[in-house]
Amino acid sequence: VTIFEKQDYYGGLSSSEIPAYRLPYDAVDFEVRLCTDLGVKFELGKALGRDFSVQSLKDEGFGAVFLGFGLPTANTDPAFAGLEAGQGFYTSKDFLPQVSKASKPGMCCKEAAKPALPALHGTVMVLGAGDTAMDCASSAFRCGAERVILCFRRSFNEIRACPEEFEIPKKDGVEVLPYCTPREVVLRDGRIFLVEFLKMEKGADGRWAPDDDQVLRIKCQFVISAFGSHVGDSALVDACAPATFTAQGRVHADPASGQCVGVPWLFAGGDLVGATMTVEAANDGKTASWHMHKRLQESAGGAVPAEMRLPLFHSPIDDVDISIEMLGLKFKNPFGLASATAATTGEMIRRGFEAGWAFCVTKTFSLDKDLITNVSPRIVRGSTGGNIYGPGQTSFTNIELISDKSANYWCGVVRELVTDYPDHIVIASIMCSLNEADWTELARKAEAAGAHALELNLSCPHGMGERGMGLACGTVEGFVRDICRWVRAAVKIPFFAKLTPNVTDICAIAGAAKEGGADGVTAINTIQSLQTVDPDGAAWPRVGQAKQTTYGGMSGSANRPVALAKISSVARAFPGFPIMGTGGVESAEHTLQFVHCGASVVQICSAIQNQDLSVVQDYITGLKALLYLKGREASGAGWTGQTPPPGSLPHRAPGLRDIEDVVASPDRPQFGPYLTERLRARARALKEADLLAAEYVPCAVGAEPARVPRLQDELGRALSRITAWGDLSIKEQVVALVDQEKCINCGKCYMTCNDTAYQAIQFHPETHKPLVLDICTGCGLCGAVCPIPDCITFVPRSTPFPPQRGVAPDASPNPAYNPFDAAACGAA
Repeated sequence: VTIFEKQDYYGGLSSSEIPAYRLPYDAVDFEVRLCTDLGVKFELGKALGRDFSVQSLKDEGFGAVFLGFGLPTANTDPAFAGLEAGQGFYTSKDFLPQVSKASKPGMCCKEAAKPALPALHGTVMVLGAGDTAMDCASSAFRCGAERVILCFRRSFNEIRACPEEFEIPKKDGVEVLPYCTPREVVLRDGRIFLVEFLKMEKGADGRWAPDDDQVLRIKCQFVISAFGSHVGDSALVDACAPATFTAQGRVHADPASGQCVGVPWLFAGGDLVGATMTVEAANDGKTASWHMHKRLQESAGGAVPAEMRLPLFHSPIDDVDISIEMLGLKFKNPFGLASATAATTGEMIRRGFEAGWAFCVTKTFSLDKDLITNVSPRIVRGSTGGNIYGPGQTSFTNIELISDKSANYWCGVVRELVTDYPDHIVIASIMCSLNEADWTELARKAEAAGAHALELNLSCPHGMGERGMGLACGTVEGFVRDICRWVRAAVKIPFFAKLTPNVTDICAIAGAAKEGGADGVTAINTIQSLQTVDPDGAAWPRVGQAKQTTYGGMSGSANRPVALAKISSVARAFPGFPIMGTGGVESAEHTLQFVHCGASVVQICSAIQNQDLSVVQDYITGLKALLYLKGREASGAGWTGQTPPPGSLPHRAPGLRDIEDVVASPDRPQFGPYLTERLRARARALKEADLLAAEYVPCAVGAEPARVPRLQDELGRALSRITAWGDLSIKEQVVALVDQEKCINCGKCYMTCNDTAYQAIQFHPETHKPLVLDICTGCGLCGAVCPIPDCITFVPRSTPFPPQRGVAPDASPNPAYNPFDAAACGAA
């Protein structure tokens, strides 16, 4: 594969027209190096229409050609015809590349002279309402403009820019002028002096047209036109032959394949065929690459699958082994479907296995004499996350019972799954009342079906307990011990007792299961709850006309802190006792937390309810990355697993790293006139900064780790740090430390300390800067409510820590003592 690039730098529009503060050059360079690592060849300084044509490439022997040169010529309103940069007029195609060259170290290393930013001042008019116009507006501020006015022809509702793109210039202070189109430019002394606009009006047919009776004249020093672009150059169009163009000036190509109409070896994508965003252009390239591959392979007699499927990017992270062994069972990854709604049928479990889940625990089933019928509705969103609707629920509550399908159905499902998916683990979840014969019969049925292990549901918190099953059995140590003994006598395969958190001491229940012969436990089942009561007194879920409900089981991320506490308690009490963790796992990071607390594998359902079965791929990749980065010793101070610590992020271009030191001042907080002065200081510093001062150094890949830890190595890592309160040090005290440069002066730390803690923070009445006093006890509450990550940290106390007793401990009781009397407190 050979890429011909007109410029003498890589990256095309991504390098030249997207500013550094949105897309730094090293991000583009990284993508380029991924290509060169695969053997892609780049030829810089080679222009279509000047150095070669599409047909000449075909004649040279290229089997397929892809056109992706975009729309290189800017559209210009006739009012600006003949104007140049020296007169104060730029197009986006002139302005943005000049900004990029002068602000992206490493991009233009072949330039003899160091490029300079466009020298703007005064008022700048930016014409347009797309993403490019937004980039021009924000960049204009960074090039010295004191005032930027964004002018466009239609209404706010018809701005073509993405909402997040519009946020940047809004925060920079851009002014907005809708419903205007330029009619005339007035020059003075050879430079732009003002622009005359006509008001745009929308007709009954929905079309916009200028109204000559409504005129607006605005003085400005510069105009940047971002009214779109086109192919332009006739030589370029001719060089694209035999490709044809539509009436809109786009290459005529099949949108499903990118293949140019009538030319089977020629393909096109991106702006050239009508794409408006980088992600769309990238998709065009991927689609065309598959069809080029298909054409070349088939022309050589090769076979290509009918379904389009591109190879995934492969890295050393993909080779990380996240398999784990427990009780002789080999789990290819630790992620499994919990015994819940995601495992309602055999077909659903099949789809789960196809998606990447390593094991399943079937929906709990019983003997036919205990079959159930569910009520409806029975699953509702929780109230723990506030008024959040849609995906992203922090909890669910359900009053659903066990499976309404027969034991014969589930035994058939288990038999088929074990046969069809030999590298997956199938665990049968079963439930009976306190009856030895029933447990013996059902356990033997599941074992005979081929289940790799059993899970005894002794913990369903609703409905089943009323039948003498589930929670009714799992809260009594003797019952748990007896049931496990019965099952142990009945089967040879491993089995787990599923524990309820709705007990005083979960370790006592786990110990009873262990004594009864259980090979391990599952922790935890759902937490009994009542989520919401409406103003009319009715709670959800409401059943029937009477709007009745019952206590249900809460699941989801709200359960996770409870699950981690219960799992770690069992793991500390019974070292080496296998645990399957469940309760609020929603990421790879959560999974590692469960493993560190003693769970070998995790069961998941609520996260699937929030999204779908495909979430497992995120978890698999994330867990591999976590272990790989541990091997790379990336877990330095402050590293939590997913991103580098805030201090190491490249928020500023290399040439700007010292500017904040110029701006920083204890007299300049982050609001009102102080913020204005801060911004002015930053603007002054920017004008003097050399953005290309730092030598560009490509991101170093580094050596491969000598050893990537296995998941088994991480099992129980946190347990040695979890202890009784009495074992914690009272000699090593900390105090809060506020980073004044990160502080946004919101006052939340002061309010919470003053009203709910120790009154250890003073708030400056003018600058709103918080000051931590010597009486700080290091409780941590201020850091918990601070909205800025790492703005408040806790450092070792440098002075002695005398607890404030209020009244001297050896003072004799004084009935007249008033604790609210300041004088008495002072005397004490």
